[in-house]
Amino acid sequence: MTIPPKPARVLIVAGSDSGGGAGIQADIKTVTALGGYAMTAVTALTAQNTQGVFGIHEVPTDFIRQQISLVAEDIGVDVVKTGMLHNTAVIETVVGALQQYCPKAAVVVDPVMVAKGGQALLQPDAGAALKHRLLKLATVLTPNLPEAEALVGFPVHNETAMQRAGEALLAFGPRAVLVKGGHLTGDRIIDVLVTTTGCLRFEDRRIETAHTHGTGCTLASAIATGLAQGLSIDAAVRRARAYVMEAIRTAPGLGRGHGPLNH
Repeated sequence: MTIPPKPARVLIVAGSDSGGGAGIQADIKTVTALGGYAMTAVTALTAQNTQGVFGIHEVPTDFIRQQISLVAEDIGVDVVKTGMLHNTAVIETVVGALQQYCPKAAVVVDPVMVAKGGQALLQPDAGAALKHRLLKLATVLTPNLPEAEALVGFPVHNETAMQRAGEALLAFGPRAVLVKGGHLTGDRIIDVLVTTTGCLRFEDRRIETAHTHGTGCTLASAIATGLAQGLSIDAAVRRARAYVMEAIRTAPGLGRGHGPLNH
């Protein structure tokens, strides 16, 4: 009997989404669909559906650290994907745990700040910790335009500003920054991947739909899976974008608000 190769191991450090469209739930679906093995360290529980976030229950920091340490020491971690890290204490805990238990793992950072419905998912005083502590660990950082603006402190309303923001964010430590242009107007979706060696532009036709809940989580987890499987950053981003576009195109149409994708 032939023993199959071990799947790429992706540790997801993020909050849960009771509606299943974003957060840990979307991450697990994405990693699994793309052939990886998903593990989790849950940072917060949220009560939400397609219409918004209605409650957040914090997970104690010592328990977050315990989840990371037990998974890393037993199963091992190829790539870490971070999502909702809602306060400074959680960010500091996660940074310390990753440095101790996953020092060689690549890290994809999705700087989750605001939910699709507009609810804040990052406490105001935690921005500095995210920028000055977590970004130092990032292999790939994946901000959307509002997140990029919050991190760099200037408006990001066009493609030129997206590239400028990516270059500014590189100074905080990431190897690559994917600035996502979904908030731009127009019938085209433009994303910009900025690295120390240059800038790569991605463009697709916009799919007009309300069912885009969890796109950021899904994209970051898809990139993490690609990196864990040995793809280059460029190739991982390219495959992840194609996966997300198809997941949007074939979304099941669930819920009365921002519905989930077809993972």
